[in-house]
Amino acid sequence: MSPLTLSLWAGFVIGIAFGVTVQRTGFCLNTAFRGLWVTGDLRKLSAFLLAMAVAVLGTQVSEALGLIDLRFSIYVSAPVSWLVIPLGGAIFGYGMIASNGCGARSLVLLGQGNLRSFVVLLCLGIAAYATLSGVIAPLRAPIVRQTALAFNKLPALPRYLDIWLSPNAARVLPAILIAVMLLALAFRNGAFRNSPRDILGGLVVGLLIAAGWLATGYLGADEFEPPLIASLTFIAPVGETIQYAMLATGARISFGVAVICGVFVGALASALATRTYELQGFSRPTQMLRYMAGGALMGIGGAMALGCSIGQGLTGFSTLAFGSLLAAAGIALGATLALRGPLRLPAL
Repeated sequence: MSPLTLSLWAGFVIGIAFGVTVQRTGFCLNTAFRGLWVTGDLRKLSAFLLAMAVAVLGTQVSEALGLIDLRFSIYVSAPVSWLVIPLGGAIFGYGMIASNGCGARSLVLLGQGNLRSFVVLLCLGIAAYATLSGVIAPLRAPIVRQTALAFNKLPALPRYLDIWLSPNAARVLPAILIAVMLLALAFRNGAFRNSPRDILGGLVVGLLIAAGWLATGYLGADEFEPPLIASLTFIAPVGETIQYAMLATGARISFGVAVICGVFVGALASALATRTYELQGFSRPTQMLRYMAGGALMGIGGAMALGCSIGQGLTGFSTLAFGSLLAAAGIALGATLALRGPLRLPAL
């Protein structure tokens, strides 16, 4: 089995595990922000913080061991725009609340019969590709170039700490410090400490982020043609999956498409096994318009920010890239604006 094929199968299995985990535990950043600002239930936010801690520690240790090289990831190699990335994150966060779930959550909901999520994913994928390489791209690309930050080294925290520390220590020590702080914040919440389901969800999702890096950076390593390495993300891969479904002849499946297919299969299997599969649709036309707008905003914003709540909030964050920190802050701001203040969206 070639490294590429092995990587694709690993991506499919990782996707299945992600779909089952999210379907059973309800892991979701949208729910986390609603808990923070509306209901007061912090269990999902604590689960997300746990996933961040596990992801950053697993990813940085993997690089320190020489198993992966994050310099070949988009989060470290792509230009970091001080304007486009956080603005895209804010647009994504607002759209996430509008459509009642991010791309990953929408894919899982589709697997358990929610047809509203099908509309969201279509709008997300089309809008993402329109922003990356379609009609919106000529507007985005010049702004990225004009607002790109200049770095003496690669735009990730460990690359600057190796001035005082060894390369491995520069990766592992800040990862440990950040993970400890995130874990302390997560387990401060008593309800989370007493919720094995949410603890399991955060732990497994964090481990799957690290596993995704290993699938592409270790199992899929090709010394003759080093590819960009990746882990879980749900913006460009959703658009790519739609495109692949239409133009598969002569095309080659990617890791992202394999993950998307795996997530759907895992969520569907879990829903059928637990008898939670139920067809659901829109209750009124205005609800459909809101979900369509939310999906489009997530596609546009996610493409601008180079990732979604999972793609930047967990996968990008695990690289400790400065751009991912900007994107995560933007997502948090956008979600907050959608739930509080003058731009707050009405309840569905």
